[in-house]
Amino acid sequence: MALLTPLLAFLYHLPQVYKWLLKPYYVASLFMSIAFLMIRKTPGICEHLSTQREDGNPCDFDWREVEILMFLSAIVMMKNRRAITVEQHVGNIILFSKVANVILFFRLDIRMGLLYLTLCIVFLMTCKPPLYMGPEYIKYFNDKTIDDELERDNRVTWIVEFFANWSPECQSFAAVYADLSLKYNCAGLKFGKVDVGRYGEVSKKYKVSTSPLSKQLPSLVLFQGGKEVMRRPQVDKKFRAVSWSFTEENIIREFNLNELYQKSKKLNKTKGDGEDQKDRAGVD
Repeated sequence: MALLTPLLAFLYHLPQVYKWLLKPYYVASLFMSIAFLMIRKTPGICEHLSTQREDGNPCDFDWREVEILMFLSAIVMMKNRRAITVEQHVGNIILFSKVANVILFFRLDIRMGLLYLTLCIVFLMTCKPPLYMGPEYIKYFNDKTIDDELERDNRVTWIVEFFANWSPECQSFAAVYADLSLKYNCAGLKFGKVDVGRYGEVSKKYKVSTSPLSKQLPSLVLFQGGKEVMRRPQVDKKFRAVSWSFTEENIIREFNLNELYQKSKKLNKTKGDGEDQKDRAGVD
């Protein structure tokens, strides 16, 4: 059952996987992830490679290469146990495949290792994972609008994500947060985002560290009446985030979204009744 569940989840999301893999970033990443495999198995190239196999076949993996690949596969499986979205699963596979390629190329030939490592660095600096562009009910704040919006109506509850575009965790969480906004957004419960990587003053005021070592990105903060009520992840005395999984289920439970939504619907009805009374007064 432990193996069947992730398999079924993968098959369910298979159309999405194909859609993502067809994007240029993932196409390039895929080729880089299987670079050593292609060189080791391609006729006309593999014959010129060195090998430690007893049969001297240079077009097949030797025992040490198999050992390295098995070890990296075990690490991927461990990392993917904590992955939330399909993007994170695919990202972990690509990342550790590149790590395995670096080790294997350096072991084969230091010149090939240096060339592959250089390509990885250039790719990392010039190419970024595609941002989420799907439907959402989210208001984007800047350093001048966030305070006014949070304090405009004390009856409105805000859930605000503090994020940075360069953070892989924020990129992976974007689809989850967008889905929550589509399900729970209403007149009395609204969703917002602010890029603290761009607006440093907002980061300081709301005490969200943008340092990768703090692991505070993304941070979700619940505001009621313009004041912070709770946030996840929590921060310890050393200003480091307490480990917390940003799954949809965790967010719904921790922020009590179902109850907040029901209360917010009442606010929506109250607003509607108030408008009806104004219309009747105008007719009279």
